[in-house]
Amino acid sequence: MAGRASRQQDVAAWRQAAQQLEQAVWTAGWDGEWFRRAYDDSGQPIGSRLCREGQIFIEPQGICVMAGLGLQDGRAQQALDSVAARLATPHGIVLLQPAYSHYYLNLGEISSFPPGYKENASVFCQTNPWIMIAEAKLGRGDLAYDYYRRINPSVRESLSDVHRCEPYVYAQMIAGRDAPTHGEAKNSWLTGAAAWDYVAITQWILGIRPSFDGLEVAPVMPSTWSGFEAERTFRGVRYMIQVQRKGPGNQIRLEVNGKPLAGTLVPIPPKGTQQVHVLATIGQGHT
Repeated sequence: MAGRASRQQDVAAWRQAAQQLEQAVWTAGWDGEWFRRAYDDSGQPIGSRLCREGQIFIEPQGICVMAGLGLQDGRAQQALDSVAARLATPHGIVLLQPAYSHYYLNLGEISSFPPGYKENASVFCQTNPWIMIAEAKLGRGDLAYDYYRRINPSVRESLSDVHRCEPYVYAQMIAGRDAPTHGEAKNSWLTGAAAWDYVAITQWILGIRPSFDGLEVAPVMPSTWSGFEAERTFRGVRYMIQVQRKGPGNQIRLEVNGKPLAGTLVPIPPKGTQQVHVLATIGQGHT
């Protein structure tokens, strides 16, 4: 935004700050197989293999990969693979593992809840979409959609005897694997999960997201999908979007109103345009 406003001094300052922050993450925030969560007041790491409990947390894995860290050198995939191996359950992705078994003075409230509940290793629904988005950025649509379904209220209606929550609303948390009621939802309505899941499914799995210069159409859909159709109103224009899979992978070729378009950004149409037709072909050999 500073660049668009011709504030070049601000551009340079913010880019330098971003580089310094990224370097700090790699220096103090990378634990070898995942990103650390924090440091306590005495300088001890939280969310590290050095910890007896609370070795890995969901938040830094999602946030760091969403920010683009490690996408080029394999560390993003390494962090998300650690999530799949250590945090993912059939009922969603838990906040941390291993759960805290007793109160820690240096950690406070997070260790005061019973294992598997609330901040102590439950499936906190609001944080799960961060991993869905991260997986989509990595190009792994199957896993992103799998995680989406694990906490989706309507999908979980088939587990209603376990889930025990309304099938039309997200809950704040689902009891984690350390809880005696693993899979049972708690505190329905008390969450920002619906908004985050909406972003994950529409903007990253379906891949239709707004930008300053136009509408991005870059689906990372499950490999079993043959395609989908969507309508999206953006800046007063109705976009009629058809997506077809022609092969494996996520390579994309766009046609806008019947004409080939390089890249995945559909530019803003001329003033007065009411409708735009977009055809996206997905798969190898269709770049």
